[in-house]
Amino acid sequence: MTKEKTQKKEFIEALSVLQWVLSFLFLGVACLILMVYLMFTSWWPLAILYFMWLVIDWYTPEKGGRRTTFVRKWKVWEHFKDYFPIKLVKTAELSPNKNYIFGIHPHGIMSAGGFACFSTESCGFAEAFPGVKPTLAILAGLFKLPLFREYLMSAGLCPVSKASLIHLLSKNGKGNAVVIVVGGAAESLSSSPGVNTVVMKQRKGFIRVALEFGADLVPVYSFGENELFRQVVFSEGSLGRRLQDLFKKLMGFAPCLFIGERFALLPYRTPVTTVVGSPISVPKLVLPTEEDVDHYHRLYMEVLTKLFHEHKVSCGLSENHELRII
Repeated sequence: MTKEKTQKKEFIEALSVLQWVLSFLFLGVACLILMVYLMFTSWWPLAILYFMWLVIDWYTPEKGGRRTTFVRKWKVWEHFKDYFPIKLVKTAELSPNKNYIFGIHPHGIMSAGGFACFSTESCGFAEAFPGVKPTLAILAGLFKLPLFREYLMSAGLCPVSKASLIHLLSKNGKGNAVVIVVGGAAESLSSSPGVNTVVMKQRKGFIRVALEFGADLVPVYSFGENELFRQVVFSEGSLGRRLQDLFKKLMGFAPCLFIGERFALLPYRTPVTTVVGSPISVPKLVLPTEEDVDHYHRLYMEVLTKLFHEHKVSCGLSENHELRII
């Protein structure tokens, strides 16, 4: 029997999720505007000092950042997790003596499952996989935004850049799990309730990196991620989709027209189950060939498909749901 939530608990959970959504959408821009504004006030020396620090500290995000347990264990993340709720499911052991690349699917609108499981301690990753340290890799441009970059690094996020991946997989010891949302912005445009579409067929860069450093590949699927928001999905070739693609090409992310359950921004209270699959053993090949990359890319898609079908029913989908890989 599950204990019924009190109104106070539901309200706190809603506030926790609302602050996350607002941070996702607006905090980066707000921090930039604030720093520029300070330049034209009596606080300008403070802004100058920070920008000097920014120049000195510019490459820190690509060198592992500044993860803090304090931020990752904020009580707010417990309420955030409970809102949906979000659950982490372990299917196999991971050795702390290896490095890994987790490919997480689908992106959804905001990757709530990926954030909760790998950028906070609320879902019990450390207990499930002792000795393995997850690092969620996100859009590199976000780490150029003043102040916002400090917040991102404190949660253990890093840029999804080659330099960052090289550091985590070769200069940071063992037990590292770099989490990459493989489908990225393109996949977010396909996010819609009832849709199980992942953008994978041309995404081979993470396979090549895994081979270069001998990092085992681990497929991850977040069931329920696409159910959190309702999105206006434009058909391929339409004016709306062309504008979204143009924006994505220029800015690195896609503007999605979505609506939530309440106040347009709060996502639907739909369970999200993030299933971590079994690792695919990958050899270390400093100069992998195209054949090597294609082989492990095909193997990864096969294992991801198997993971989806093995867990879809227990995670709320019907037997006739299929995984579409584009």
